Amino acid sequence: MMPVSTISISPLSEADIPGAVDAIQKAFADDPYNLWVYNDRSKLNLNRNRVSLGIRCRWGIRNALFHVAKDPSSDEKDKVLGIAMWMPPRPTELKETWGEWWEGWKLWFQQVGMNAWYGRGGLNVKRYYIWKQRQAEAQSEIWTDPKGYYFCNIIVVLPEQQGKGIGRALFQEVTKKADEEGRRCYLESSRDEPKTKIYEAMGFHFVKQMDCDDDGDVCKLYCMVREPRSPL
Repeated sequence: MMPVSTISISPLSEADIPGAVDAIQKAFADDPYNLWVYNDRSKLNLNRNRVSLGIRCRWGIRNALFHVAKDPSSDEKDKVLGIAMWMPPRPTELKETWGEWWEGWKLWFQQVGMNAWYGRGGLNVKRYYIWKQRQAEAQSEIWTDPKGYYFCNIIVVLPEQQGKGIGRALFQEVTKKADEEGRRCYLESSRDEPKTKIYEAMGFHFVKQMDCDDDGDVCKLYCMVREPRSPL
């Protein structure tokens, strides 16, 4: 087992994006959400998916807390072993800035351009919007803290690197900051076992299950919250 002490966590850079995209595609290959929203696998276009993820990664560099895990002691010291993207908390009274407004539209225009060039790549648009609606409903109900929540939008570790403490190291990069600020953290998963048990070990607790239902074909959304811990 790789010692956790050999893992380094650093902000995502442009050079890391190909490795980050690889990690996401490999880790989510059999994810329930991925299989549900790309239900016709014969239409799945992984190249289109790579472009979409690349756009999202570049947006994350500018707007999120986006970290990569590497092992500088290995022969492949620049290889991305895992990634985590967290959205920073937004206090209730804080309004959207012009910069944030522009970043949102910029992301939208880039995605529209990508769709015009590559098509949907097998994405079931109906199911995508069902998921987004249920996700918004869950967050509207659960996010009651006026100080806002650190939202773990994505966390993945390469399948062959799992069980080595990499995910924990990625989590702690932000949960430590949340503890220092006295803020809650939030995440969602489409897989119950073993994911919820893993997240519970990181201090999260289950708060709500949402069903994303497309005419009886259901993908479940598990919502979890982590309370801030007092520094030791």
